[in-house]
Amino acid sequence: MARPSKCRCICSMPPVTEFFPRGEGSSQEPVVLRLDEYETIRLLDYRQYTQEQCAARMNISRTTVTRMYETGRSKVARALVEGRPLVIEGGDVLVCTAPRPECAGEPTCCHRQGKDA
Repeated sequence: MARPSKCRCICSMPPVTEFFPRGEGSSQEPVVLRLDEYETIRLLDYRQYTQEQCAARMNISRTTVTRMYETGRSKVARALVEGRPLVIEGGDVLVCTAPRPECAGEPTCCHRQGKDA
């Protein structure tokens, strides 16, 4: 019997959740990127975290990070190459409601955006 999946902690909801290509193919079925896959890509590629740092931040194992990262990147690649819409939604996630201890002194914390960042 499979172990139940852990709720993944994400910093905040993405500011943009839908991307649509221009021109031909834009009426195709969208590729759905789960919120936890988005957060993994954000932390690893955009923020340059290691997989261990990402795992600690999301409260999951490093192997889960690797799996979500590969799945997420594959979905983004499919949307780009096939010219399909990309929608970010769903997944078993818990969204931070306030800064966490590991966010202390971090100028790009999602809770500081628009304040003094």
